[in-house]
Amino acid sequence: MSDFEIYLPLGFQHITDINGYDHILFVIALCAIYRLKDWKKVALLVTAFTVGHSITLALATLNLITYSTQLVELLIPVTIVLTCIINFFHQSTQYSYEIEKPSVFRYPMAVIFGLIHGMGFSNYLRSLLGKEQSIWQPLLAFNIGLELGQLLIVLVILMISSFMLDILRVKKHDWNLVLSGIVAGMALMLIKEAEFWVSQ
Repeated sequence: MSDFEIYLPLGFQHITDINGYDHILFVIALCAIYRLKDWKKVALLVTAFTVGHSITLALATLNLITYSTQLVELLIPVTIVLTCIINFFHQSTQYSYEIEKPSVFRYPMAVIFGLIHGMGFSNYLRSLLGKEQSIWQPLLAFNIGLELGQLLIVLVILMISSFMLDILRVKKHDWNLVLSGIVAGMALMLIKEAEFWVSQ
């Protein structure tokens, strides 16, 4: 079995692992204002996030950047809360059948926040690599696995959102507030429990 075949499922499993749900929360927050009909916008948004985390994942795995693990673990839930706050002020389209208006600001935000998440991913990847001679194939495979996992999470969330909006007739703005509020609450708990505060 090649390195690619080994590390691709490991990337997929890492992003979908419920024990590391902070990254899952961010993906949910990122697409909370959208529904299934907006899948093209969401796919671009997730790709922007992937670009961001791919950069720092590569740099950190190659030991070209150093950082405080505890600080990164604190900043990840901070990015989640900030995304939810942005969601709270989002003006949803009036009717559920309308395509969500694009927000240019969300794409650079996804890239910037992706840079932070990439450092979080790198801790796990470095522990897997051990003394691998070449890391490029494992790095690429792991990134693709992460992307596939993210897209699966997005698909599930968009399907749930479409069910709430189309079948149960929940208002788009109300659903956004509920979903973003739940995610923000969970992220605030992660901030409160972060090891960063213990080390200070």
